[in-house]
Amino acid sequence: MKTLDVEAVQAFVLVADLASFTRAAEAMGSTQSAVSLKIKRLESGLGRRLLERTPRLVRLSAEGTAFLASARHLVAAHQMAIGSFAVERRRLVVGISHHLVGADLAQVLKRLSAADPALVMELRIDTSRLMLEAYDAGALDAAIVLRHDVRRRDGEVLLEEQFGWMAAPDFNCPPGEPLRLATQAEPCNVRGMAVGALDAAGIPWTEVFVGGGVATLGAAISAGLAVAALVRRVAPAGCVDLGPRLGLPKLPGCEAMLYSNLTDPRARGALRTLGAAFRAGAG
Repeated sequence: MKTLDVEAVQAFVLVADLASFTRAAEAMGSTQSAVSLKIKRLESGLGRRLLERTPRLVRLSAEGTAFLASARHLVAAHQMAIGSFAVERRRLVVGISHHLVGADLAQVLKRLSAADPALVMELRIDTSRLMLEAYDAGALDAAIVLRHDVRRRDGEVLLEEQFGWMAAPDFNCPPGEPLRLATQAEPCNVRGMAVGALDAAGIPWTEVFVGGGVATLGAAISAGLAVAALVRRVAPAGCVDLGPRLGLPKLPGCEAMLYSNLTDPRARGALRTLGAAFRAGAG
């Protein structure tokens, strides 16, 4: 009877979920080469090719798809066995900018729960400015926000987020009329970026909707009311970047930053998993 290396099976599940050896290595606190070696040994032991690898893509083979559910059960059973020794519950309080919260949040939370079932995650969602202020005041263990102050040198760059002029595909701006814009209320750095770009390009605009979070902006653009400057990843399904079609100025990218000064291995492991899941969602 073959004996499976549970850590190798865990690496396989992570690569399958995150579609990346690099992201799986980040989540495990390992290296890409070490993860690749574990999976190669797992494949050799099983006599099956579990993953199809190309320079740009990692995907499950037919045999990998068949193995995945059982692999998840094995990893979960292993974690449950370890949990038999009453692993202490750990609360992690994380603030996230609402500009970074999209439909992939469910998968992020699922990944965290799978990595540490005893972790109690408390999420707070608000503007980058307020989340960073709360972190600096000691109210948060970590903050994931858009980087608006380039002078600040602490923090880890998670990824570069790309903004677009997002709208419903059938949104129309009649010639001669100002661009109908949906924004957040002031002070919002993304709002300032958007209207500043329009003003610099000499494009007239009018504010027709002021939202209280990205979800409300998403509803407004899905309804065809306006265009909004949003991170493309978090825009509602079906919305598109109409910037090129409408001749709007290209919006700059913005770095998503992770701020935390936690040092205990368990918390750092959870933050590694969180960061890897965010990067995978953006990929």
